Amino acid sequence: MVSFVFLLKSHSFQHKTPIPISLFFTLRTLCTNQQHDFCTIPTQPNSPSPSPSHSLVRTVCSLVCDSYYQQPHFTTSPPNITLHLNAESLTHEHAITVVASLASEAGSMVALSFFYWAIGVSKFRHFMRLYIVCAVALIDNGNMVRAHEVMQCMVRNFCEIGRFKEAVDMVIEMRNQGLARSTHTLNCVIGIGCEMGLVEYVENVFDEMCVRGVSPDCCSYKLMVVGYCRIGRILEADRWLSKMVERGFVVDNATLTLVITAFCEKGFANRACWYFDKMIEMGLTPNVINFTSLIHGLCKKGSIKQAFEMLEEMVRKGWKPNVYTHTALIHGLCKKGWTEKAFRLFLKLVRSDTYKPNVHTYTTMIGGYCKEEKLNRAEMLLSRMREQGLVPNTNTYTTLIDGQCKVGNFERAYELMNIMNNEGFAPNIFTYNAIIDGLCKKGRVHEAYKLLKKGFRHGLQADRITYTILISEHCKQADTKQALVFFNKMVKAGLQPDIHTYTTLIAAFCRQRRLKESEKFFEEAIMLGLVPTKETYTSMICGYCRDGNINLAVKYFHRMNDHGCTPDSITYGALISGLCKGSKLDEAHRLYDIMIDKGLSPCEVTRLTLAYEYCKIDDSATAMIILERLDKKLWSRTVNTLVRKLCSEGKVGIAALFFHRILDKDRNVDRVTLAAFMTACYESNNYALVSSLSDRISKGIG
Repeated sequence: MVSFVFLLKSHSFQHKTPIPISLFFTLRTLCTNQQHDFCTIPTQPNSPSPSPSHSLVRTVCSLVCDSYYQQPHFTTSPPNITLHLNAESLTHEHAITVVASLASEAGSMVALSFFYWAIGVSKFRHFMRLYIVCAVALIDNGNMVRAHEVMQCMVRNFCEIGRFKEAVDMVIEMRNQGLARSTHTLNCVIGIGCEMGLVEYVENVFDEMCVRGVSPDCCSYKLMVVGYCRIGRILEADRWLSKMVERGFVVDNATLTLVITAFCEKGFANRACWYFDKMIEMGLTPNVINFTSLIHGLCKKGSIKQAFEMLEEMVRKGWKPNVYTHTALIHGLCKKGWTEKAFRLFLKLVRSDTYKPNVHTYTTMIGGYCKEEKLNRAEMLLSRMREQGLVPNTNTYTTLIDGQCKVGNFERAYELMNIMNNEGFAPNIFTYNAIIDGLCKKGRVHEAYKLLKKGFRHGLQADRITYTILISEHCKQADTKQALVFFNKMVKAGLQPDIHTYTTLIAAFCRQRRLKESEKFFEEAIMLGLVPTKETYTSMICGYCRDGNINLAVKYFHRMNDHGCTPDSITYGALISGLCKGSKLDEAHRLYDIMIDKGLSPCEVTRLTLAYEYCKIDDSATAMIILERLDKKLWSRTVNTLVRKLCSEGKVGIAALFFHRILDKDRNVDRVTLAAFMTACYESNNYALVSSLSDRISKGIG
């Protein structure tokens, strides 16, 4: 059966007079006589006159050879030839006839010279047959490297007009025409596809080409890792990194930095640390950028101790931390609320002869003070910054404006906006978001909308944060209908909602016991490659517990580990309360013990709920065991509250047992608890209880 590509090539000659062999000199003749003109080649005496089309092809071939051999000899790539020719006079059929004839008679490099000239002309650039005929001609010459070069060029040029997949299909088809396997071509396809965001498609191409015998190299795997990291698909990136490690491939320093940054941004800092150590073990020498990116990621996670340990390792390996390393540590300390420690490190930079704090360092320190509502110190740093000759930028002002808005000082926030304008820094959407968020949280929603409209008049466009602020505000007001309107506008505007946006909607629907909508948004977020956070899962668990569906709550609790989420005391508390509500006290008790063993402190509602549920079934002994694991202060507060609750429910007998336990630990009885207990005793005519405890109580409060 005749192949498709062969038919294409044959068709290119069907309506043209074949170029006779005598038209061309041998390559040796061309080398010795570069000035020979193809147009003056004599024809046989009785041969018919060449057609105009034939003459044009002969002329072009002559011009190409002349231009090619007038250039210096190139051994690695064809020269850029210059053809004094009206490209409009050449048809597509002429072009493919010329390139095939040149490849056959003058050699691959001459043909390639014309090929590159042709694809520089817009009418030929996306003419697929030109690429195919050229590649087949080069294959016939046994020049596989140049044939792959043509195919790679086709993939690059066709992606410009959205025909990337069509070009890739043709690359795969060309194997049937004798095109040898090429890892370099595979990497070209992967690289271009990943840049276009078609990572899943090129993964399928990767698999298909491997089946066809292509051997992927380190670069092939690296490109897949980079592609998934750039679109935030960390689980897929992790899968490809694992394959790299299995095959002994090591990433370069730039890729390692990208991996660390992407993994840390999505909450996989521990996995980033593992790959960092693994790559060093496999022979990679980390540089200061690798260390700094990992330190920054650990600081964002809140693992300050681990970040400083990484700093020590960095110094041990001979790298000096720079201003960016110190700024990352300052940011981590401020995020943790340790602004004084951060300021000491900041002063170390100020006094350093090597590195001085830059605008970003000052802005980070200002942000730390704003977070702790120490606005005077933040303003002092702004003045100090100017004294040092540094010019505050838009981010610096926005950080300070955000701090002023959080404490409700909108007058100063507006004043800072005016200063920005006067100094040539136009407030951006982040500046407006800071004020709008502050206004919404202070209940000044009308003013927030008014300010937002002003920003739109100045040419600003709402971003993802703007929409999320408005969605959050309407969710807070239980207006999920309007929240969905803004969500749909956000998507329509081409803005990808992040996991925080989805979590806000999930929590709102869970509060309204609309679990179907919550499930839909939860699964949609995962489908988009977003990683649910601890807050996302906690919202779902609370919703199911509130709805009485404990089995699904437990299921989501166990799913948290799939996304690297660690439940906190709020998550545990929500599930424990749900289990208590479902009369599953043994499971609740077991979960409570696990929580304590992990070093988490249960909130008072959790402590009280579990103890009270055991008291309801007259199992005061278990309730006491549960509370005994608390420290003295929490124990006292919880037991006093429990006694008052039992008294209000008329369970005076059990309340008396806990009252005895209080007196065993501390004679100074809480007066409110005492009053509640005595009132309950009198109301239930339990005078005997009052009598038996009166001596101990009177001594304790005397």
